[in-house]
This record gives sequence, structure tokens and C-alpha cells, in this order.
Amino acid sequence: MNGAKGSLRLGVIDGDGIGPEVVAATRAVVDEAVGAAGLDPVTWVPLLIGHAAIDAYGDPLPEQTLGALAELDAWILGPHDNASYPAEMRVAPGGAIRKRLGLYANIRPAVAFAGVRASAPDIDLVIVRENSEGFYADRNMFAGSGEFRPTEDVAMAVAVVTRQACERIAHQALRLAQGRRKRVTVVHKANVLPMTTGLFRDVCYQVAAQYPEVRVDDAHVDAMAAHLVRAAGDYDVIVTENLFGDILSDLAGELSGSLGMAPSLNCSDTKAMAQAVHGAAPGLAGHNRANPAALQLSAAMLLRWLAVRENNALLHDAADRIDRAIAATLAAGVATADLGGLASTSEFTEQVTARVHRR
Repeated sequence: MNGAKGSLRLGVIDGDGIGPEVVAATRAVVDEAVGAAGLDPVTWVPLLIGHAAIDAYGDPLPEQTLGALAELDAWILGPHDNASYPAEMRVAPGGAIRKRLGLYANIRPAVAFAGVRASAPDIDLVIVRENSEGFYADRNMFAGSGEFRPTEDVAMAVAVVTRQACERIAHQALRLAQGRRKRVTVVHKANVLPMTTGLFRDVCYQVAAQYPEVRVDDAHVDAMAAHLVRAAGDYDVIVTENLFGDILSDLAGELSGSLGMAPSLNCSDTKAMAQAVHGAAPGLAGHNRANPAALQLSAAMLLRWLAVRENNALLHDAADRIDRAIAATLAAGVATADLGGLASTSEFTEQVTARVHRR
């Protein structure tokens, strides 16, 4: 951040598949909202991952990109298609960036919008996913991986749960709940994993004692999945470990209408990355049919994170303008094919950018 009005310098990474299309659509909406809010124009810092990085550097996640991200406070990451990388380069760039830069919290809202057919029309919740350890073997070790094969016929995985990580993600969830409906549900599987997920549950309750105004309960992850299908509207903030959070947030995204509407923010106390929950959908690439809403909503979350950190009301306004514009566009019946609509990526984006000027 710099300048009297708070000009922004944001990293931008196109990624693979539909990434360049949805990232361009997101940049357009952010630029329009920032200008409408009275902020100086964004300075975008383009960086490479994925196939473009392989072509340029011979590496899907080059050190040039990681070094540049370390110098930035915030950036937008397009989806990646690591399954199509050469076998010797099969790194998942999103996970590697989260690990390298300590983005320990993954905030994933799920809300039903007017105009979108949702299986759970009253859903309005946020899943707070611990991002650094748990059952995700590519992130839970200092060196190497927590997944390994001691023999050709045996594969093993190690889950890591630490008090420090549980405490900091619990604080994230409880602070978030303070500004919402003041309820947190801790999701675990302590009946069969009492030492690991039991520690997660217990530490969350211990931290909750510092937030007496927030009501806290807990649920087993399998029961939580059933509860979301039956009564998603009953829940406010859900906090859980890495793998459980990944699965439940995909479920919640579908219940709200489509993974194309599922945004997320990956953050630490000092850095943040906007990243849609959905993948690169290579079959749609280049056809101008992808839904850009998830990444646009993720970018609004990024602006709001910066607004809180900088105590900047104009950034709050820009984020609110994006959220309102997307909601109004969908309510007007403008939607992409995944939502049953006829709008192209560019047509949907044009409608959103026009509406960011409305109060």
C-alpha cells in the first residue's frame, strides 16, 4: 500500500486452463471497483506458475515467482492443472505457495445468491480450514512429505496436529464469528482419532474461553456432512483441520449452487492470496464459458482483508461494491452455463463491472 488514497500493488498469476480468462475477468472487476471507490489504480505484478512457467523457466513453480510473492502482501492466484504437468514436475503450486509463505488459514464462505438455484437456499456460512498441517502430507513436514511407501506394497501417511496451529486457526474462526452470528462449530473425528483431532477440538474450546460472546459446539466430520445436507442454514462458522475443511467446503459450495460460486482466501497475519475453490477446467479453456464469480468474490475477500489491516474504508467500499454487483447481476438472471444461464465469461463480467458503480 502507498499513496494518500491507498494505491495497491497486487500480484496476479493466470495459472492454467480457464485461469487466464477468469483472472482477466477478476482484474477488470477489481480495477472498476477500486476506481469507483475513489482509490488510485491498482499496480498489477504479473507472475507465472504452471504451464506458462514450465515454458519460461522449466519449472511449474519457479523460484522467481516465489521470491516475488515474498515481497508482496497480497495476490490473486488463478487455478492450476498440476495433473497435466510432466511427471517429474507434478507439484501443486497452490499448496506449495501456502506452505512456503505460511498461509495457515483458508477462509471459504458458502452463501446462496438470489437467482441461483441452490440445494440449500438458506446457506450462509464460512468454513475456516487449517491450512498448514493435518492430513495434507505435502504441507505437514519441514522437509519431505508425510506420505511415503516403505515397501512397494505399503503406503503410509502421517497426520500432524500442533497446539500452535490449532490456537491460531481457532482465533481466526472466533474473530470471524464475532462479526457474524456469533456461533462456531468445531469439526473433528475424535471418536477414532482422539490424539490428533481430539487435540484440535480441545484447543479450540480452550481458545473459545477468550470469546465468551461466541457460542461454540462441535461435531464429528461425518455427522457434519449430513447436517450440512439437511440443515446448512443452521450453521455460521465452521472450523476444522485441512482435509476435513477441503471436503466440507466443496460440499458447501455445491449446496450453495455451484463450485463456480465458491471463493476462498488463504492468509497469514501478514500475507493473503485470493484463490477460487474450483480447478482449472481445461476442457472449458478458451471457450469464454467459465464462471468468473468465484475468483471475483475471492478478490473482494482479499480487498476486505487489506481494508482491515490498513484500516482503509475505501478498500472496504471497493470490496462491498464487488459483492453487491455480483449479487445484483445474478439476481437479474445473468448467469454462466454452470448456473443454467447463457452468459459468457465476458458478458457476465461486463454486467458486474457496470453494477459496481451503483450504491
